[in-house]
Amino acid sequence: MDLQILWDALLALVPPTLVGGLFYVIMRGILRADSKERQVYAKMEAEMRAQNEAKTPQKVTKKPQK
Repeated sequence: MDLQILWDALLALVPPTLVGGLFYVIMRGILRADSKERQVYAKMEAEMRAQNEAKTPQKVTKKPQK
């Protein structure tokens, strides 16, 4: 009789464990996609800034002499 109770308890833990595993996999995918998207946007922004700096002439500022 005690073995049946133990077996029922273990079987009762299967659905929450599967749902937790599924939740983990989905959240990991979302967070990884967000991370990669941020990397791509940072790279694009750096390239655009480099292009803008190459197009605009550098301003030379002279310090006033005393």
